[in-house]
Amino acid sequence: MPPAPNPNDDHEELAPHDDRAITAGLKGSIALLVALIVLGVGAYLLLRNRTPSAKVQITLLEAPHSATNQVAFSVPTAPFTDITAIAGISFTHVSGADGEKLLPETMGSGVAFFDFDDDGDPDLLLVNGTSWPWSKQKDGSQSARLYRNDTLPNGPIHFTDVTVGSGLDQPLHGMGVAVADYDNDGKSDLLITAIGGAHLFHNDGGGHFHDVTIQSGVGGKPSDWSTAVTWFDLDNDGDLDLFVANYVKWSREIDAEVGYKIDGTTRAYGPPMNFEGTFPYLYRNNGDGTFTDISATAGVQIKNPATGVPAAKTLGVAAVDFNNDGFMDLIVANDTVQNFVFQNRKDGRFEEVGALTGLAFDSYGNTRGAMGIDAARFTPDGRLGIAIGNFANEMTALYVAGTDPGLFTDESISWGIGPASRLPLKFGVFFFDWDLDGRLDLLSSNGHLEEEITKVQASQKYRQSAQLFWNAGDAGFVPVQSAQAGSALFTPIVGRGGARADIDGDGDEDLILTQTGGTPMLLRNDQGLGHSWIRLKLIGSTCNRDSIGALIRVHSGSHRLHREITSTRGYLSSSELPVTIGLGPNGSAESVEIIWPKGAKQEFKGIQTRRLTVLRQSP
Repeated sequence: MPPAPNPNDDHEELAPHDDRAITAGLKGSIALLVALIVLGVGAYLLLRNRTPSAKVQITLLEAPHSATNQVAFSVPTAPFTDITAIAGISFTHVSGADGEKLLPETMGSGVAFFDFDDDGDPDLLLVNGTSWPWSKQKDGSQSARLYRNDTLPNGPIHFTDVTVGSGLDQPLHGMGVAVADYDNDGKSDLLITAIGGAHLFHNDGGGHFHDVTIQSGVGGKPSDWSTAVTWFDLDNDGDLDLFVANYVKWSREIDAEVGYKIDGTTRAYGPPMNFEGTFPYLYRNNGDGTFTDISATAGVQIKNPATGVPAAKTLGVAAVDFNNDGFMDLIVANDTVQNFVFQNRKDGRFEEVGALTGLAFDSYGNTRGAMGIDAARFTPDGRLGIAIGNFANEMTALYVAGTDPGLFTDESISWGIGPASRLPLKFGVFFFDWDLDGRLDLLSSNGHLEEEITKVQASQKYRQSAQLFWNAGDAGFVPVQSAQAGSALFTPIVGRGGARADIDGDGDEDLILTQTGGTPMLLRNDQGLGHSWIRLKLIGSTCNRDSIGALIRVHSGSHRLHREITSTRGYLSSSELPVTIGLGPNGSAESVEIIWPKGAKQEFKGIQTRRLTVLRQSP
């Protein structure tokens, strides 16, 4: 996530100038001009006495078009409405910024939709930062904020702040959040990452959580800057294990030593290239409320082969069975270093195969500034896609599996996402079905790092609009405009995290987007296309109770729709676990097949549309 460019690097509009370089360049230009004149005269003398050749007919060649772009389509109209204030959300993220330009201040925080009180509707957690201990400036609330969804059937959407007394009202410089019932007691627990290590909060019921970090053994070290996190069952034993990533080796002193300047004089947020990397943690669930750190033996601690220091600089992770062998793997999005793919070897160990799968680099073998990540089977034939939001002037990556499920190609351009996504700085990316037509669309929450970026890069803005790409099937993805999705979605913000949930029970998925140092945007989906839908909540028995890792296959007419249950999506965020599946106009679900973790299959028929259905795993 290279923020403000370093004047010692060759960045756009920031190349340093020096008298010796200018003198040398001038001499070289004169020599080159003389050489061109000599060559030009010689060519004229050589060619003037030649017999003119026959008239040449020039045929203009047109670049080939992908067959996927030859299908007619019409982007639907399904607007979003900003209901942040009227829904009762009064939150401003505290970044800690007070002039020192410390790197964590610009990273923002994640958000989670989850049903903490088990009443059937999604509640909301907004992760927050804090002021620095040495800062004289103390802004706003210094803890995460928990909002209970009090929306009544057919009533206006409303949330109530229930943070005080919840156990979550403690100051953390928070980053990410992952939701899961790690002890299978029927209540959703929280893991919040932060500067200073991770924090595990057990849901005791009654709207109260308590911090069990020390006794559970998942806190890491006080020097850690923990970021991306996900719950998954690495060994298929029925309880959820935990992967906690860290960003870079950081402290106030290290940041000051790096000493970046945006224009040679003004202090700026430094890119991560000159910060040392870190190791992630992998914790195996012992089934008794404690975890064992297996990071050193599990193969997830990758070192830089040239320096021997930790290589990872992680801001995103997706847990998904990418090779269809029945065991969950990890795809790790790293900032300015190669992405990792940890293939599950089924014995408690993982093998890093990023380069072999095609997910480590871009199409030219380069690393990118990777932020958020999501995985979904978005193609008509159910192939897996991995979307990664990258830095400004780098396209959003869309790696798509081929006939071999373990091999991916970045098809961002051919699917229609590449050129449109190049300019913004992308953070939160995730798939969701915006218009309930059964095809998964892609959202990107965007925003720059440096408030003064326009002074040195005129093409960049600090606040940036989100982007929505509509999945037009065989026509690929199509950028959606405000005429179709409403102007609220495209309000420029310093976008970071984002999540989706059906907060009002009307079947379509609503959104929340966070920004660093600012207020979130709660966006109600007001589509009125009349499309049919089903909504499924899976409850495991022999697998983990949340059914994380389960694959859903819906047979709807001639269509086969694929969805997966995962605990985290996008940038440092968690969306609700119940799955909404659009069926298009007059669609129905003839059958629903669930492939539970561990591989057991179960078929359900007679699923009613336009309502939530709870599916329980057979013992």
